[in-house]
Amino acid sequence: MINKKLLRRIATVVILVLSVGLVAYYLVKHRSLLTQLGHISPWVILSILLLYGVLFGVLLVILIATLRLCGVRLGKQENIILNAYSLIINNFFIIGQNGPIFRGYYLKKHYGLKVRNYVSVTLLYLLMYGIISVFFIFLGSQAWWLSVLAGIAMIVAGATLVKLYIRRKKFNADELSITPKGVAFLLISTLAQVVVQAIIYGVELHSSGHAHVDIGQVITYTGTANLALFVALTPGAIGIRESFLLLSEHLNHISSSMIVVANVIDRSVYLVFLLIILAVTLSLHAKDKLTRV
Repeated sequence: MINKKLLRRIATVVILVLSVGLVAYYLVKHRSLLTQLGHISPWVILSILLLYGVLFGVLLVILIATLRLCGVRLGKQENIILNAYSLIINNFFIIGQNGPIFRGYYLKKHYGLKVRNYVSVTLLYLLMYGIISVFFIFLGSQAWWLSVLAGIAMIVAGATLVKLYIRRKKFNADELSITPKGVAFLLISTLAQVVVQAIIYGVELHSSGHAHVDIGQVITYTGTANLALFVALTPGAIGIRESFLLLSEHLNHISSSMIVVANVIDRSVYLVFLLIILAVTLSLHAKDKLTRV
């Protein structure tokens, strides 16, 4: 009979082989993304890659903040690998944003974290992300006083949704470690994520054409692009995000040609970033195996 350790090793090899194979398949099907890189300044590519590195670091902090509300703490390397797998799954493996599902399965198996508790804190993060993104749309496209009113209304609506969720799901607060400090930490981390995304989009838009793009347009563009996460029916929300941005052209006042070029730049550089993430993940696995030996 095959022992559990051997099965685990076989499963690890299969996952890694599938990862490499799916990346290769993705490259074959999206060659235009790679050829487009030849027309972009190397400094722009490097800047966006570094910014995505910063964004990945923010995602690590967000997972720490999220799990802190559940009373779970991960090691640094474990956090990196878990987030790396989530990004790879979201963009190569399965339709939709299934990285959080993978994380939930992992945390339940290795830390005994209850699914309902993980889902609750994940929904809290997504609620914050959604509210900030919608606020960005108002902030960049409407008068300041209207943005403030919209922000207050969204906070009230968010608090109401949380209360309704707690009542309907028979929420047990004793199973979690929710504190004002912990919630504030998650909120600040989520805001940092959206801000870094705005900087990335700003660099891409300024590199996509000669037309001037002001900070208000970038903020609106960011909020609209982020909302595509909630209807991401394709890996990496390919096509969904672009459709959102094109349909909201009257809000951000950015031409369709600039939107298309900016998204080609983003997809191309992000693909390179994912390959780097995959390489780092493979190296960490190899290092871990060598350490065990």
